[in-house]
Amino acid sequence: MTAHRKDDHVRLAHAQHTAGNEPPLPAGPARPSQFDEVRFVHHALAGTDREKVSLTTRFAGIEWPVPLYINAMTGGSARTGEINRDLAVAARETGLPIATGSMSPYLKDPDTASTFTVVRRRHPDGFVLANLNADATPEQARRAVGLLEADALQIHLNTVQETVMPEGDRSFAHWATGIERIAAAVDVPVVVKEVGFGLSGRTVRELASLGVRAADVAGSGGTDFARIENGRRKRPDYAYLEGWGLSTPAALLDARDCGLPLLASGGVRTPLDVARALALGARAVGASGPFLTTLLDGGVDALVRHITTWLDHLTALMTLLGAHTPDALADCDVLLTGSLRAFVIDRGLTTAARKGVTA
Repeated sequence: MTAHRKDDHVRLAHAQHTAGNEPPLPAGPARPSQFDEVRFVHHALAGTDREKVSLTTRFAGIEWPVPLYINAMTGGSARTGEINRDLAVAARETGLPIATGSMSPYLKDPDTASTFTVVRRRHPDGFVLANLNADATPEQARRAVGLLEADALQIHLNTVQETVMPEGDRSFAHWATGIERIAAAVDVPVVVKEVGFGLSGRTVRELASLGVRAADVAGSGGTDFARIENGRRKRPDYAYLEGWGLSTPAALLDARDCGLPLLASGGVRTPLDVARALALGARAVGASGPFLTTLLDGGVDALVRHITTWLDHLTALMTLLGAHTPDALADCDVLLTGSLRAFVIDRGLTTAARKGVTA
């Protein structure tokens, strides 16, 4: 049953990112996004020399060679194991950190271990994040980290998905306590992420008190798991929850200066979106849907070209903006427009006006 569900998730996620959309490169994105309401102010003399630009990023005692990572997707079936293998090869060839999908299937059935360990086998020297939900016990968390020789542990929060999922959990009150116990039990940094509905500032402040080292705001705008789980129901009873949550730009602004380094994912369509997220305070930016789509449609070589192009374009954008490091993008002048500007005003987010961000 779990393997079938994981294959369903891949099929439905792929459908979301292909139906009616333009190719990810070189054409622009087809779907509107609040990322489009984040605009850099152009200063014609701000540019620097490309050779002075470094993509290295640092946060929570972690150093990555690039501020881009392959975010959690899948695992638990033969087909998803093949996908994890190919994602890991692409990560190895481009230097990207990579997170596995939820390792809950392994905890239920150890025979699925190879669908996750393939990531470490194919990316032996890279930064690998294991992934579990907040229901995991400290012992299970240690097992998952040990299985992958993981450099960090992602704990995903997915109350909306679980609510819509026909066989989903319905008890969430213990999650905070569970996260705190896991953070104290493992020897690697714990990163908590949403699955596409966004982390608010209030949530990030609470996570900071639980021993978490970083938060991936993982906002709406990309793969919609409410829509996916609706697609798995006999009828789409929860269709009204599709689109629920905070967008990634809104979540970054809401959670800025809330006590944890922020990562950003969810609805990231182009290298410009990566630069925008970094300008709003993210230390690194993750993508799932665009990379999965390229892999399934074009294979590993196409995904390596896709990622290489994104890194090249990001370097070019940083050169244009005069940002020598990813952190320096947070000092660039940025204007917020439309509904994102209204969100900042309505939330009274005075931090949004700092470091060049103007609402």
